[in-house]
Amino acid sequence: MHLHPTSLILVAVMNDRRDLEIARLLGWYRIPLRSAPKVVAVDYLAFYQTAEFGEEKWRIQYIAQVKGHELTTRAELLQDEFDHPHASHEYYKIQLGPLIQLPRPILAENWRRITFLYTTGEHLIKAETVNDLIIPEEERQIIWQALRERATQAQDYQVSEQMEIDPGLLLELLGIREAQQIYNSTSSEITRLDQ
Repeated sequence: MHLHPTSLILVAVMNDRRDLEIARLLGWYRIPLRSAPKVVAVDYLAFYQTAEFGEEKWRIQYIAQVKGHELTTRAELLQDEFDHPHASHEYYKIQLGPLIQLPRPILAENWRRITFLYTTGEHLIKAETVNDLIIPEEERQIIWQALRERATQAQDYQVSEQMEIDPGLLLELLGIREAQQIYNSTSSEITRLDQ
């Protein structure tokens, strides 16, 4: 991994395995606008895995380079959940490069509940625990200045081209093939009844 010491990194929460698979296979991560940090124009996302990950919980073991971001709705991101209560809510869609597994996981130790945390490549490279990611007070002014500059430049980002994936393959990869089959059979029955 060739992480630059001055790279800006946002530690983000990975709440479930499906979202990790979306990041791995589709190259994006979502953050609700209402709870998003002030700046999402960073170099990398580092993913803090919650209790949902069983034996791999309470740690950071993957990062991904940020390629761009856009504002969209949950319904656009997760089209199989069009009736979700938050379907019309706005989300940042963060486009990612490939997931990179860290040489050793960064453990939470006493930290359990993390929302978002900014750090640098230097701190991430050296970190053994989440506490090691905290920017010392004397360096905070530098990182806040860098984040302010990024926020200003964020208006000019370019969204990278996205790979087209067969919808059937996508359903299977995300484990919702059965839901589609139920929908198709229900639609067929409704059509027969209408005739």
